[in-house]
Amino acid sequence: MKNDVMKKWLRPGRLTALALVLLVAGYTVKRALTPPPPPAVATAPVTVADIEDSVLATGTIGAFKQVSVGAQVTGEVKKLHVALGDSVKQGQLIAEIDALTQTNNLRNSEAALQSAQALLKAKQAALKQAELAAARLRELVAVDAGARADLEAAEATLTTSRADIAAQEAQIVQAQMAADTAKVNLGYTRVAAPMDGVVVAIVTEQGQTVNANQSAPTIIKLAKLDVMTVKAQISEADVPRVKPGMPVYFNLLGEPDKRYDVKLRAVEPGPTTIATDSTTTTSSATSTASAIYYNGIFDVPNPDNKLRINMTAQASIVLARVEKALTMPSAALGQKQGADGYRVRVMEAGGHIADRVVRIGLNNRVRAQVLEGLKAGEQVVTSEAAPAGAAGNNNQRRGGPPPF
Repeated sequence: MKNDVMKKWLRPGRLTALALVLLVAGYTVKRALTPPPPPAVATAPVTVADIEDSVLATGTIGAFKQVSVGAQVTGEVKKLHVALGDSVKQGQLIAEIDALTQTNNLRNSEAALQSAQALLKAKQAALKQAELAAARLRELVAVDAGARADLEAAEATLTTSRADIAAQEAQIVQAQMAADTAKVNLGYTRVAAPMDGVVVAIVTEQGQTVNANQSAPTIIKLAKLDVMTVKAQISEADVPRVKPGMPVYFNLLGEPDKRYDVKLRAVEPGPTTIATDSTTTTSSATSTASAIYYNGIFDVPNPDNKLRINMTAQASIVLARVEKALTMPSAALGQKQGADGYRVRVMEAGGHIADRVVRIGLNNRVRAQVLEGLKAGEQVVTSEAAPAGAAGNNNQRRGGPPPF
């Protein structure tokens, strides 16, 4: 009887089911007794470093002062005395324009002046004669030896002579002014440098004819390159935080490792598009359709002429800076606690993660200054993922379907 019962239990199907039950029971007991694996986290150390908050701006380098040297008279450029890149001094001769017309005008004006002066001398002689005639008639009338009518005629002639002299003196003044103007116009045919500088562009070549009657033609462009000015575009969101006198550093696209340190001189009151906005309506439409930028201006010494016009400068305007500060990644900051506190998860000894509240100072969104709550070398959690064996628990915690 017992052998029959044993044979029934030892059938292959029942043995397989029994083995499966025992395997599931063993796995369940082992899973219940094994602690869950620690969460997979990414950490970063708390370090001592310099930290700053800055505004990024891209600008264009220009000359501190640049002028267009033009012609004020019409004529052919007979001689150009400078070449591109030449250094010139104030008053140095730049170009000569054909002066024949201006020379003739000056001669005519001087001849008219001489004629007016000669006519004045003739009128002065006539006045002298009228004065003598009137004086003689007064003496004769006084002794009843002359006619009063003759005296009155002599007095009228005297008055007329004096008026003629006054008119002639005015004509001399006009002739003198015309001669002076002609002399100045003749001087304009010799174009001189208005300041010290470097020739950065030649607009009119030798042999060209300039027409000053229709416009003010430019011959060369002259710039001072010992000091350069950078106009960097600052976003309207950053403009309220930027003030003149703040430190600025920048580098060039062709020389990214070279750093130039200067000070912000000014921020232009109008946007960068104000020069091209013809009406208020256009300006309003532009402001709503695109971002608004304002030029921040700073000057850079350029003794070796390494900086050139229209180079691109990538600038940083420093709003605040702390040297040798205790810093941590801004990504590790959790929920805000009070005015300057944040909740931070810290990896402690033994792999245990604890929550702390730290006080934060300067925060540039990349790293944050730690004022209280952490020490150098401690590891803060920057990101945290669920452990590999807890996927089902995560689904339940996040509201997903329960595990089977």
